[in-house]
Amino acid sequence: MKKSWKEKKFSQCSESICPIKMTMHNILIENKIISQGEPCFIIAEAGSNHDGKLKQAKQLIDVAASAGADAVKFQSFTADKIAARTKDSIVNIDIAGAKTLYELYKNLELPPDWLGELIDYAKEQSIVFLSTPFDEKAVDDLDELGIPAFKIASFELVHLPLLRHIARKGKPIILSTGMANLCEIEEAINAILEEGNDKIILLHCGIGYPLDVEAVNLAAMDTLKQAFPYPVGYSDHTIGVAIPFAAVSRGANVIEKHFTISRKLKGPDHPFAMEPDELMAMVRGIRDIEKAIGSQRKEVLERELIHYHRGRRSLFAKVNIPKGTIITIDMLTVLRPGIGLKPKYIEIIVGRKATVDIESQEPITWDKI
Repeated sequence: MKKSWKEKKFSQCSESICPIKMTMHNILIENKIISQGEPCFIIAEAGSNHDGKLKQAKQLIDVAASAGADAVKFQSFTADKIAARTKDSIVNIDIAGAKTLYELYKNLELPPDWLGELIDYAKEQSIVFLSTPFDEKAVDDLDELGIPAFKIASFELVHLPLLRHIARKGKPIILSTGMANLCEIEEAINAILEEGNDKIILLHCGIGYPLDVEAVNLAAMDTLKQAFPYPVGYSDHTIGVAIPFAAVSRGANVIEKHFTISRKLKGPDHPFAMEPDELMAMVRGIRDIEKAIGSQRKEVLERELIHYHRGRRSLFAKVNIPKGTIITIDMLTVLRPGIGLKPKYIEIIVGRKATVDIESQEPITWDKI
């Protein structure tokens, strides 16, 4: 059995866990490694944007694969197992024709008998298929179908019995942490570890559909990295690509983003989701950012050498300098290209004797003085 965080010297369950230095785990989802220094694992979140149509669900897989995402993700729930038919006013809504949460979820269910067909279709498109389970039966169904990892929604982070059931499957767990403090995240991690599973990925997440940029709080990713030895990513609900780009630049190992075929479609998640061309642009942008991040080494690159020599300045003769002449500062100038001695040597050159005739506009080099 894995040690809990408390056994690893976390003093108490609180919102202020002291940062400790730990080595990040490497997590494998199919043939993708999720870890620092590896390409960001991009999840195209289809969610419930299938609108109850199998053909549309397959179109979403096509869009995600064409965009270059690593995974496409749906949601596996049934209304009876996710929402109570209570008369409490908190469940009253007016979304996509639904008047209660139960009605909304009923309208958005993904039929379980679609899963096998969708998984096979995703394999044909060479993209990882994922689906977020919201009850134990959905977990069992997905596991039997060979799903390579489980994604847990932010709302379910405190559903520890469900987390333990998922953990027992022994597969990687992508855990969204929206609305959670460090205490709740620690409790969720402990529940997973106690089942012998340490293949955990944490996603920082803000809850809002769409989410205002002022509520994103990307700095919390740093807190998660300091507190826990797991890859950290970001699940985004903002409009546009700016925040996912910023998250990747800040070191996100995973990006999750909602997408749709068209924002004109009816349904709760279509209005803030990316359309196909936007998803493609996001994926391309993330890959460009990864290339741009590059190495921590600060040095001239081989591809910069032509500019290094052509654009930097060096010492040149301002006038003809006959052999044997004592060089004065008035005889020198600092010009491009950088094919002579660097300007920093000018004080060393002044007062020395020319050993050869140096013509005006000729670079000054050590062998000429």
